[in-house]
Amino acid sequence: MTADKELRQIKRVLIANRGEIAVRVERTCRALGIETVAVFSDADARALHVLEADLAVHIGPTRLADSYLNIEAIINAAVESDADALHPGYGLLSENPDLPDACESAGIIFIGPSAAAMRAMGDKSAARKLVGKHGVPTIPGYEGKEQDPAALAKRAAKIGYPVMIKASAGGGGRGMRLVEDEAKFEKAAESARREAERSFGDGRLILERAIRGGRHVEIQVLGDEHGGLVHLGERDCSVQRRHQKVIEESPSPAVDDDLRRRMCESALAVARSVDYTGAGTVEFMLDAAGEFYFLEMNTRLQVEHGVTELRTGLDIVRRQIAIARGEKLPFTQDDIEFEGHAIECRIYAEDPLKGYLPSPGRVARFDVPEGEGIRNDVGTYAGDEITTDYDPMMAKVLTWGRDRDQAIERMQYALSNYRVAGVRTNLPLLRAVLADPVVRTGGATTHFLDEQLVPGTLAMAVTPHVLIAAFGFCLISGRDADPWLALGPLRAGGAARVNIKHGDRLYAVEGQRVAGSSNKW
Repeated sequence: MTADKELRQIKRVLIANRGEIAVRVERTCRALGIETVAVFSDADARALHVLEADLAVHIGPTRLADSYLNIEAIINAAVESDADALHPGYGLLSENPDLPDACESAGIIFIGPSAAAMRAMGDKSAARKLVGKHGVPTIPGYEGKEQDPAALAKRAAKIGYPVMIKASAGGGGRGMRLVEDEAKFEKAAESARREAERSFGDGRLILERAIRGGRHVEIQVLGDEHGGLVHLGERDCSVQRRHQKVIEESPSPAVDDDLRRRMCESALAVARSVDYTGAGTVEFMLDAAGEFYFLEMNTRLQVEHGVTELRTGLDIVRRQIAIARGEKLPFTQDDIEFEGHAIECRIYAEDPLKGYLPSPGRVARFDVPEGEGIRNDVGTYAGDEITTDYDPMMAKVLTWGRDRDQAIERMQYALSNYRVAGVRTNLPLLRAVLADPVVRTGGATTHFLDEQLVPGTLAMAVTPHVLIAAFGFCLISGRDADPWLALGPLRAGGAARVNIKHGDRLYAVEGQRVAGSSNKW
């Protein structure tokens, strides 16, 4: 290891983020004896990440551009609070190379990769060309300078439909459009360009052949500034909604040992191409034939990093901090051991039965499940206010099991024992997904959630216990119940039948009165 006198000292870290990830970074800093500085906008004065930090600095109004995306305000907060280092979290400014540049100018350690690596991987067009030179397979497509709609349409026709349009300068699902045929291309391209310009200030587009029946598989990497570089295995993030991940797991049910070796070697080649330091993730698309293609590299901590932590026993945030101090990785590739299976579900304040509309409001109740193999990464609490100003993710729940079946069973238990009131959540969706045979057998592709699991199938999450409770309620109340619509009940000869509607499903529940009893069924 590098001599202590050569290490950069980190005693106080400003976390340039909010919500769950800020709380997550605070947890590791606390374990290391490092003080934390939270930043907050007007809307987040009583947010959990503020309450959990050692210090907190107000950085501006609620609007993102005036607060969490305001580099000047964040750097000023770091300087004023005497922070040695800055952790960007994920999202927001985490992949903006201007942030590490600003940190360097202010004499603040940036806990992340170099600005040069960010720029190289942040431009999807340039990244595709770079990794191709290093032998990493890329999806057939176009990343050239011709950007007028007619020229792009010709390129799309040459590639062959369906085609994926992507913003060259960004990610996170913004500026992405799936186009099925030529007639819809130009309208989709203009829509993607406008969104890219709004989100990234850059309207350039790239085209890729859309892979039907594909899976999203990504590789976690860690690199230090001394040339050390390892991978931490893969994660399967195929269960997505509109290109946004909902459930992640490791290992991937679709990856065997040989494919895993080849994908991990390619991921390391991508990282070496930019002399990568810190934690990063190389994303691939895996097609039905078992061929994989480079999608992008996320030059930051991933939302789903906890899945990898559960399988390896490593604290990735701790390793980020150590690398930023100048430490060498304390292990080689052969030292890393992978155990069991891990799954993560993201819990959002949104209503999947109403087009995933955000569900703002005061959180009246927020009880997380506990038990063996269950981990909760939370960003809210009972009494907190969920607004429409920011990402609606409230928490992540993760489970570990000795195998995939046990990890799923533990996740089903965890989701069934989550208690949230005051706002609607996507918990019904998550329960339905985990109960679906396609997911249970490991066959979900990136189109599963958008095309196979339609809103009406959320009724699959209804258990016999819930139906029995609804049956009893209808008998006692003798009136319709919301969200349960009772069309009855009909009684005859000591029996009763209640028709219960949930979503688009109609259930017929029949009950028989216990002999000799007037109120037992």
